[in-house]
Amino acid sequence: MKKSAIYSFVAVCGMAVSTASYAQNVKVTPLGGITGEFCRLDRAMIFEDPNGTRILYDAGMTVAGADDPRLGSLDALLVTHMHGDHIGARHTSAVDTGECGMPNLSVDASPETNVAKIAHAKGAAIVTGSEMPAFFAAKLESLGGDPKKSMLARFGATQTVGDVKISTVPAVHSNGVSPGLIGGEMGEAMQAAGIAGYVGPPTGYVLEFSNGLVAYLSGDTGMTAEQEDVVRGFYGAGLVVINIGDTFTTGPVEAAYVINELVQPKSVIPSHANEVATKGGEVVEGSKTATFRDLVTVPVHIPLSGRTMEFDSEGTCVANC
Repeated sequence: MKKSAIYSFVAVCGMAVSTASYAQNVKVTPLGGITGEFCRLDRAMIFEDPNGTRILYDAGMTVAGADDPRLGSLDALLVTHMHGDHIGARHTSAVDTGECGMPNLSVDASPETNVAKIAHAKGAAIVTGSEMPAFFAAKLESLGGDPKKSMLARFGATQTVGDVKISTVPAVHSNGVSPGLIGGEMGEAMQAAGIAGYVGPPTGYVLEFSNGLVAYLSGDTGMTAEQEDVVRGFYGAGLVVINIGDTFTTGPVEAAYVINELVQPKSVIPSHANEVATKGGEVVEGSKTATFRDLVTVPVHIPLSGRTMEFDSEGTCVANC
């Protein structure tokens, strides 16, 4: 065989190996308020396993309902806790409505929630911990769906959806259900009394994908011992999505400590910054997001809405980083 033919054969083989390797990555797509930006109420992300399983994390208010064209098919939705900015008490009417600092939340999704409506429309499961499954089972049933699609995974337990293993880990935060999401006379009485329902403690999630990648999704939380002992010590998370907004969650300094000292992943995606974090796709200097970026010792990947990043089995970003 001529050298040129050999080189061509080797090149083709190399491309085949590269393509196969590329196909084994986990895709992460933020679904925020403004395309190409990281905005004040952005929480939602889709995780797509190499086998095609698609999981929506904390749909919140910036997913424009079940008809949002960015969603595609879904197999499961994850909810960390019951606050309106995570389950979607209200949501945008369409992609790119409003401004980065003030999205147009014109659609009232109460009392069913954006999460329940999306899950019902997509035929997807809702996976939660604590006492949250009963709440979502009732919402699915009220929509004419299957209450058994609301699945439980309490601390230390694992549910499997399409070969993706979903486990819950502790989060330190409140978890009250707004009276507006309860509705009826009971909701009105709770509203008058100034109290919220309680459905157990909030959760974070650990996802293990079919390519071996382990991702920790912090949800709203402060620093916890479990971030070192469980998330790193037992699960060995290589990718972290951590909330950095301060006041309600770890701030940028505390979140950086969690990453640098406790979990020690290969990569991190900041979330829940509660600010206009970028302009023109670039981090705003002096922002909480910039502070976090500058303190963290591993690669920080900003969740620009609509940009699909890809991560290998170790948690290293290998595309659209």
